[in-house]
Amino acid sequence: MAKYEKTISGQFEKVLYRLENDIAGSGITMNLVDKSNYTSGDTNVAVRVYDKYFMRNGNRASLSLTVVGNGRDIFVSAIGSGGGQGILFNFSLGAESDMVAIVEKSVERMV
Repeated sequence: MAKYEKTISGQFEKVLYRLENDIAGSGITMNLVDKSNYTSGDTNVAVRVYDKYFMRNGNRASLSLTVVGNGRDIFVSAIGSGGGQGILFNFSLGAESDMVAIVEKSVERMV
């Protein structure tokens, strides 16, 4: 498992749009599995779940992205999982970290 979290300042819709585009453009095997949006008052929440096939280890890894915005305060959380091999030992070749790094690089370009 890999995780990245950061609070930034910006417009919720623009940050979400940039993240979605950067993730989708990161590779041909990246797939948006499902999404959810919620708004309550001034608070917006967007959840995106992606998966990607990695040829180097022959399996899939997933990325869960949560973006919460309240005014100009935006919290981004990215959690990567899967990507391991084996039944007893979860030996990973870094697929989860690769997926989380896409979000980290995207956010760092926005700040």
